Order: sequence, then structure tokens, then C-alpha cells
Amino acid sequence: MKKIRLFCLPYAGGSSMVYSKWKDGLDKSILLQPLELAARGKRINEPNYNTAEAAAEDVLSMIRFQMADLPYAFYGHSLGALVAYLAAQKIRDLKYPGPAHIFFSGRGAPHIFRDDKPLYYTLPEDEFREKVIELGGTPPEFFSIPELLEILLPLLRGDFRISGTYRHRGEIKPLDCDITVLTGKEEDLKPQQIEEWKLHTKKQCIFHSFEGGHFFLNNEVEKGKIIHIINDTLGKIARTRILSYV
Repeated sequence: MKKIRLFCLPYAGGSSMVYSKWKDGLDKSILLQPLELAARGKRINEPNYNTAEAAAEDVLSMIRFQMADLPYAFYGHSLGALVAYLAAQKIRDLKYPGPAHIFFSGRGAPHIFRDDKPLYYTLPEDEFREKVIELGGTPPEFFSIPELLEILLPLLRGDFRISGTYRHRGEIKPLDCDITVLTGKEEDLKPQQIEEWKLHTKKQCIFHSFEGGHFFLNNEVEKGKIIHIINDTLGKIARTRILSYV
């Protein structure tokens, strides 16, 4: 059976465990490989990144020896989508084998900066905690356990800083693969932020919207729809893809 790797990147404060339950629903041709970023999960003792670009460099170091034997794809949600985008840019610049597909989830086009959005990482601790609970994605009970808060809040604040301080520089350099853009119907993204993802590929840009807000992927029903889209998209690639770099 032909195979394709799926590298998954988590949202702010998330670890590789975010995607662990996807495995049972994915097509057998898809090799699920959630990537663990620094400062979380098994890498909890490592310092967090200072920039999204540094996170992308780390991703490249993790996958560089797995890019040539099989086709591969990225799935990134929110901060993970930004890191996947930057990693794909670095891969192209270095002329490494590029992804066959990228799923950008819960994130607007990277060249659009919104100065009307609050910078959560600058808020005092109580306000920051309230905003994080309001956004969802982190179980509220986490905030009642002091030991978890000591780990979670600095990680979240650092991730929000990485995301919030990113600025696209220079001209848009479209990627060489099809991309899929997934967004929640109730999340705080303007239509332009969603639609202009199409400028970031030379090929096809497919859009899907889901019930819910920013963390639509954590809803069981919507998660099932996402997995169906991934299976349909990557299953076809696994069956038909001929590696041009082999």
C-alpha cells in the first residue's frame, strides 16, 4: 500500500496529544506524525521559542530526514498553521522535497496583520486567564490546579507572543502545492483573511468552514468532518503521487 506522512502541528498551549485521537479515523495510507514543539509534552523542559521562525526551523530539523522517502503533508491549527506555513517556505528556499499538501486550520492568511485584535500576551495574569478560558481549547478545570497553571500560563503567554508578534515581510511567495483552509464559522476572522490564502499557492486552494468558533477541531462531530476531508485529500495523493525527487 502506498503511504503518505501527515505532520501535525498544535495550537498555542497544545502538545502533540491534540492529534493523538485522530489515528483510528485516518485512512490506513496516512502515517500520522504529530510533532512535539519545544516547552510542552515530552519536551517540557526545553525553553519556548522566541519567534515563529525559530519554531519553523525546529520543525525542519525534526522532519528533514523523513521528506525524501514518502510524500508528506502538514496540518497546523492556529499557531501551528503559521509554523507550518513558515516551515514550507524554508523547505522551498532550501530546495528540499516539498509537501504534497498543507491544511491551514484556524488561521488567517499570514500577510494580513490586524491591529484591531488584542495582544493577549500583554495582559495582566487575571485578564489573560479570563481571555484564554473565553477562547476555549483549554479545559477550565486546568485553571483550578496551581501545579498545572505554573506550567500552562507561561506556555500560553509565550505562544501568544510568538503568534502575535509575527509580521509578514516582503512579497508573497506562493507555495507549489495545493492547500486546504479550514475555519470555524464563529471565529474572529474577516472574510479577506480567509479568502486571501489563495494568494499563497500556485495551485488549488480549497476552503471548508465548520460549526463553532476557533477550536472547532475539538468538537467530535466537526473533527469527524475534518478527518473525512484529510482522508479524501491525502488518500488520493497516496494512490497517485509519483515522487519527482526520487
